[in-house]
Amino acid sequence: MGKGDIKSRKGKIARGSYGMTRPRKPGKSAAPKVEPEPTV
Repeated sequence: MGKGDIKSRKGKIARGSYGMTRPRKPGKSAAPKVEPEPTV
């Protein structure tokens, strides 16, 4: 349960990886969703 443990939060931070214990924060995505304009 430290920096060497890949499944722990500290281990994920040390490695720079993400997963269940360290999810990515929902923020700005690469391409924002653009709704198509409805044609009447």
